[in-house]
Amino acid sequence: MDGKKGCCGKTSKGFTLIELLVVIAIIGILATIVLVSLNSARQKARDTQRVADIKQVQTALEMYFDANTSYPDAGASNTIPDLKPYLPASPVDPLAGAQYYYCKESATGYHLATQLEDGGNAALDADADAVDTCTVHVDGTDANRMYDVTP
Repeated sequence: MDGKKGCCGKTSKGFTLIELLVVIAIIGILATIVLVSLNSARQKARDTQRVADIKQVQTALEMYFDANTSYPDAGASNTIPDLKPYLPASPVDPLAGAQYYYCKESATGYHLATQLEDGGNAALDADADAVDTCTVHVDGTDANRMYDVTP
């Protein structure tokens, strides 16, 4: 900001249009970077919630097995069956449209799965990845991002 002589010998003080545009562009770039980072953090938080939900359902399935010596049959469209009183309510995926899948493989086996958003999630390294005998992969899900657990 420099004092320039305007009309009638007065000094004008203020920012030029170029200076204002440069500041607005810098603020826009910084806002974009922050929003991209925030979306990544939200994605990881949703995946963490999915893994925690699967672990909770897996615990309820084990308690059901201890009481009944068999795992419950799958609900409609491979959904998680009613596990009351071991699980008060079936978990709901944090993102609308996604789903948790359950498939009873045998009296002593099952597959419990969900699709994660981040294909590089560390939980995918330790999961079962064996759903050949079940129809868990439905609705065009990406097999590389399916988090699948078994007993």
